[in-house]
Amino acid sequence: MSKAAPESFADLAEELSPSVVNITTTTSVTASAGPRPMIPEGSPLEDFFNDFMDRNGPQERERRGSALGSGFVISADGYIVTNNHVIERADEITIEFFNGAGELPAEVIGTDPRTDIALLKVEPENPLPFVSFGDSDVARVGDWVLAIGNPLGQGFSVSAGIISARNRSLQGAYDDFIQTDAAINRGNSGGPLFNMDGKVIGVNTAILSPNGGSIGIGFSMSSAVVTRVVDQLREFGETRRGWLGVSIQNLTPDVSEALGLEDEEGALVTDVPEGPAKEGGVLSGDVILSFDGQDVKDTRELVRMVGETEVGKTVRVLVFREGGTQTLRVTLGRRESAEGTLESGDVESDIPPEVEVLGMTLATLNDEARTEFGIDGSESGVVVIAVDETSEAFEKGVRPGDLITEIGQSSVSTPQDVEKGFKAAADGGRKSVLLLVRKDGRPRFVALSPQ
Repeated sequence: MSKAAPESFADLAEELSPSVVNITTTTSVTASAGPRPMIPEGSPLEDFFNDFMDRNGPQERERRGSALGSGFVISADGYIVTNNHVIERADEITIEFFNGAGELPAEVIGTDPRTDIALLKVEPENPLPFVSFGDSDVARVGDWVLAIGNPLGQGFSVSAGIISARNRSLQGAYDDFIQTDAAINRGNSGGPLFNMDGKVIGVNTAILSPNGGSIGIGFSMSSAVVTRVVDQLREFGETRRGWLGVSIQNLTPDVSEALGLEDEEGALVTDVPEGPAKEGGVLSGDVILSFDGQDVKDTRELVRMVGETEVGKTVRVLVFREGGTQTLRVTLGRRESAEGTLESGDVESDIPPEVEVLGMTLATLNDEARTEFGIDGSESGVVVIAVDETSEAFEKGVRPGDLITEIGQSSVSTPQDVEKGFKAAADGGRKSVLLLVRKDGRPRFVALSPQ
């Protein structure tokens, strides 16, 4: 049953404000004192200017830059949560407490740029007032919320509104934002979003605005995400997310039809480099239907599930493959350790004739094509060198420089392989056939009609 609007937020604001802090950061920035005069070599003025510059010391100086943000205390002994972008690259961090209750220097315990969360620590003489996290998963659109922070550097400020939307994604793989119309401005970053029980259900992170001011669309990272990050930062000083080791894409109706699936739920595996998934038997072209007992709706949901799973845990992965399902067991690695690794491959050097098929002009990779399209030496396959703009392939996003590495889940190395794949699909009466296409090393599946 919905709750009536409160007559006043005063009691709640009075209770919660002492746990909210202002954060000031100072950064040293090296700046040039100006260009050195251009004096012709051998000029009578050369010695004069050299002596002048030497007397005035180095031509670089330091200036101090500062930034303001918000945060909140989560323990009596001084742990504080804020946004990573508030304290990023800071040399000094100062915490100012409510109503002039003093200032303390803070150290960074850990940060997570992916969710824009940072954990700080101060050393107070006496226990600090603090707040607890609530369950953002039970929050509903239309619920009242309260935002407290330091907007525009004006000091402590309270604003109220409702939850406008849930499960918003802005740009990150782990995004789970609460959208609110409670006024959030620059300086509110890192501050808490409270429910009416006085629990933190979000960390105010971003605003959507054409002019930098509040227009009633603000975003808070949900406590469902933040609590896991904070617990790991507190224990390890870093995040430790599960890593499956696959490249994936969402299913579309035509891709699902080509695979023989009835709907578009699941995550389609486009690549399986060396890692946990490959060791567990996952193949390119598999559709992951469930992970560790949970149904997978789409790629975003799978990424979240994997990231929230303990590193080293062995999980069951249900995949759809060749018209049936298989259950695989995969022991997860750690994403942070795996990031930045590259996969090597064979380099093709033959130069067979070009082939035109379904509006695409295809050729096997050679050094000239690699140079022209900026294709890495580890990549192999059939390169698209031209695409008819009236073709289905162009409509589906195929462009010159793309690499076709598979057709119908079979590897290809020559244009003729692609041509034969389309012919076989047409002869078999198939309405669509899957191409595995790579661009800048990133794979995706494209379904095309073979006729």
